[in-house]
Amino acid sequence: MRLPNALARFNKIVTNPIQRQWAPHLAPFAMVEHVGRKSGKTYSIPVLAWVDRDKLTIILTYGRHTDWVRNVQAAGSFGLIRKDKRYRVTGPRVVPSDSPDLASGAKIPARLFESALIGTLHKD
Repeated sequence: MRLPNALARFNKIVTNPIQRQWAPHLAPFAMVEHVGRKSGKTYSIPVLAWVDRDKLTIILTYGRHTDWVRNVQAAGSFGLIRKDKRYRVTGPRVVPSDSPDLASGAKIPARLFESALIGTLHKD
């Protein structure tokens, strides 16, 4: 399943600014910090992220072709704030939602969607 683009636009304008208030502090929410591959502008978006040791999983609720996913894959790394801690995530790649590489906590919610982004966490 993939959430509709209309919902993505609504969330970008209405709910994301609200979620930015708690996402960096309250797991499984987190903030992805990335740079636009064309604009060079810095962006920060709330996501649902699960961590298992140094393994990160973000379920791609809007699919694998969103701008932020393409940005982090093109850059090869991105910043993450989760539970008030900053991380650098390297090696981001998109995998099917039934991949054995997912963080353990993400495996059940991932079943509702087609894919997830995984990467390796490094403390900043």
